[in-house]
Amino acid sequence: MPTLSDVVAALEARYDPGLAESWDAVGLVCGDPDVAVRRVMFAVDPVASIVEEAIEARVGLLVTHHPLFLSGVHGVPASDPKGRLVHRLVSAGCGLFVAHTNADRACPGVNDALAAAVGLAETYPLQPADSEGLDKLVTFVPRGAAQLLLDALSQAGAGAIGNYSRAAFLAEGTGTFRPSPGAQPVIGAVGQTEEVSETRIEMVLPRSRRSAAVQALRAAHPYEEPAFDIIELASLPSTGAGRGLGRIGELQRPQSLREFAGQVARGLPATAGGLRIAGDPDRQIRTVAVCGGSGGSLIETARAAGADAFLTSDLRHHVVSESRESSDLSLLDAAHWATEWPWLPAAAGLLRQDMADTVIDITVSARRTDPWTAAVQATSTQEARDGGAQRE
Repeated sequence: MPTLSDVVAALEARYDPGLAESWDAVGLVCGDPDVAVRRVMFAVDPVASIVEEAIEARVGLLVTHHPLFLSGVHGVPASDPKGRLVHRLVSAGCGLFVAHTNADRACPGVNDALAAAVGLAETYPLQPADSEGLDKLVTFVPRGAAQLLLDALSQAGAGAIGNYSRAAFLAEGTGTFRPSPGAQPVIGAVGQTEEVSETRIEMVLPRSRRSAAVQALRAAHPYEEPAFDIIELASLPSTGAGRGLGRIGELQRPQSLREFAGQVARGLPATAGGLRIAGDPDRQIRTVAVCGGSGGSLIETARAAGADAFLTSDLRHHVVSESRESSDLSLLDAAHWATEWPWLPAAAGLLRQDMADTVIDITVSARRTDPWTAAVQATSTQEARDGGAQRE
């Protein structure tokens, strides 16, 4: 029987926490890593109805796309709606795991599932993910201590390049310094200028390992005050195939915007708000970009990438109006929840594949957690005019 930590490890291997936005809150929210897990359930939102469904089904781990907490909290009292959910989960022995913007950028992830649901083929990221930020560490050490310092920096995470470890550039030179009063120099004496044969060491390291590398350098370096530089390197496109926000691809054949909208409506779960369209319904389209969730910031990216249409959610009036004034990019606005739901069965299938050698039941919640419950349309042109006049 797998433990919760086994399932979390499988999920994080698919949805690397390092891909998440800096403001995001992903990973294990609650749960005992050592407890055995028999059932896992996927859902979009960690809301009360989903939590109750998970508890009733005796689920050991609830996996949601949206975080329960996005801002810092100082407590989770049961009198608070979100705190109450935490208490319910803990009391029932159900863990909560979140894969949010890391699942958006993953491949396969949220956007791959959305693209497949609406009929796109041969997709690639609309906005490729940057690789993890890198630093270059440069330091100078007496020649005899260079290899020991290299080992210490390597163990702290420096010098890893692809399939190689302990990678470094070494150059020989002369270091000079004069110890001031109060110094306790390892080499030389206070007030006297000293020259030492030194080795210059250059190593790259993930920015996340900066503090660990500096601590290792200070601990292993023989000098009282070692000299070193930390240089932030430019971000490069990720080498992780297909990682990034959104997807862009081709329809199997050109079709009208109206026809494609019908295809989208059939491919996504039904919601009260349905699907809104901005563009000529008869215009022929072939290249389509998609972004699950709120993707309005990628409209210009989609246009520049050559998309004929862009499907996302939560588009604002002025953003759509300005886009339509400046380009012929057609826009389709679906419910936020609907654009992310296709990821659930896809993610569940991948977890079944990754946990195939264990006994675990993996399900997807069928409950609609789209917050919009109904929509009303005017029944005649005159009624629409009257309603508009009343609102003005």
